Amino acid sequence: MTGQGAPLVRAPTGADIPLLALAVVGIGASAPLIVAIAAPALAIAFWRNAFGVAALLPWVAARSGGELRAVWTDRRRRRLVLLSGGALAVHFATWVPAVTLTSVTAATALVAVQPVWNALIARAGGQAVSGRVWAGVVLAVLGALVLTGLDLGGEPRALLGNVLALAGGVAAAVYVAVGARVRQDVGTAAYSVSAYGVTAVALLVLCLALGVPLTGFSWQTWAMLLALTALAQLLGHTLLNRAVGTLGPVVVALVILLEVPAATVIAAVWLGQVPPLATIPAALLVLAGVALVVTSRPMGAEQPLPDA
Repeated sequence: MTGQGAPLVRAPTGADIPLLALAVVGIGASAPLIVAIAAPALAIAFWRNAFGVAALLPWVAARSGGELRAVWTDRRRRRLVLLSGGALAVHFATWVPAVTLTSVTAATALVAVQPVWNALIARAGGQAVSGRVWAGVVLAVLGALVLTGLDLGGEPRALLGNVLALAGGVAAAVYVAVGARVRQDVGTAAYSVSAYGVTAVALLVLCLALGVPLTGFSWQTWAMLLALTALAQLLGHTLLNRAVGTLGPVVVALVILLEVPAATVIAAVWLGQVPPLATIPAALLVLAGVALVVTSRPMGAEQPLPDA
């Protein structure tokens, strides 16, 4: 059984613009904060989701308890949320370590290739993809290869970080695509707390299996984990969850693009992590390719997703 995809993209209204601006600030602060937090990458990924659930659950239970129960009692919704949360767990399990292994600019630029993967998913689903989109795919992939290749002669950890960032972009594409489907009949808060809950459980299992320490951090580390949750998780991801249901995945892809300059500026000012000059043209090539994809006909907005 299949259903209709997310609604066609519409332009942001006056009410949407400040919320999208907050989302950009939130996701832009994510990578610099991760670099600054003195904790294992997987522990950071777990706690930002666990704290997000703890912050949202009481409010959602009080105001949208019936809707939250409907997510978990309806077989179709439950499977979609499990798929979405699982994809988000893979995204965090790959991208958060990537930020600690490579530069903030490279990691954010490579994960921003996400809309390209959405275009390829659309094509694999039998949907026609325009020449403009394919041109964007080629440019973005070329830029990603250049960014990755810059580290072939350098530290292996930077190359690994770039590969993990690319994998994180693929997982993020699945998360956004499935989230657009769920958000057609599930509110932002109920969907967010459900997806974050699935993600937190999956990451907890992974941390326990790998022996990753989850406690014993300094109070400064806990404070920064809370800041990461407030900015990147509650402001960034949750506002994007709202946008994908009302504005469609194309607008969300455009907002995600803005993470690259935002994260680069924050990392340069706060961490003194000025990107190497060689990475800037490659990052611009990635952005140009992705911009071609997301400003083309919104192919991902009409793609039907199978009921899980």
